[in-house]
Amino acid sequence: MSQEENLIDLIMADHRAVEDVFKDLEKGDGPPDHRRTLADHAITELVRHSVAEEMYLYPAARTRLPNGDEIADHEIEEHGEAEQVMKELEGLPATEAKFATLIDQLISDVRHHIAEEESDLLPKLQEACSADELMELGKKVADAKKLAPTRPHPSSPDTPPANKILGPGVGLVDRLRDALSSS
Repeated sequence: MSQEENLIDLIMADHRAVEDVFKDLEKGDGPPDHRRTLADHAITELVRHSVAEEMYLYPAARTRLPNGDEIADHEIEEHGEAEQVMKELEGLPATEAKFATLIDQLISDVRHHIAEEESDLLPKLQEACSADELMELGKKVADAKKLAPTRPHPSSPDTPPANKILGPGVGLVDRLRDALSSS
């Protein structure tokens, strides 16, 4: 994250990055191992992004927007649905028919979620927060992503304070698992 990147810029950059991975998945190029690697990368980035949003973006929406609770609850519900799909995808060989079905569902769900965030939540939050607040939230989200889990945990808490307490510990365990599985 650059010094200039505020919350909105950071969230939008994450959205564009995951969309690039989705486009590669939709091409269907390469061997099954390549598609599995792309799916794992997308899952890792989506989980880290979602955890950071749940820690800072949605609480900001709750306090700064008149209908913030409703918006945040809806967004968190969508995260939960996507996380269930990601959990089903975890470890599923790319050669299985269910893999393609779940990838299509994940892409559709996440694109819908991104479209809603970018057309509703983010513009409203940009209006409601000062530039300094958005910069501070951007820094917090970037920091949270560094410690966030890398694998889906659908039963983990998704609202403060529990997610801020448990998330970094779960993230550490995930990063250890990732390191061990790649050696």
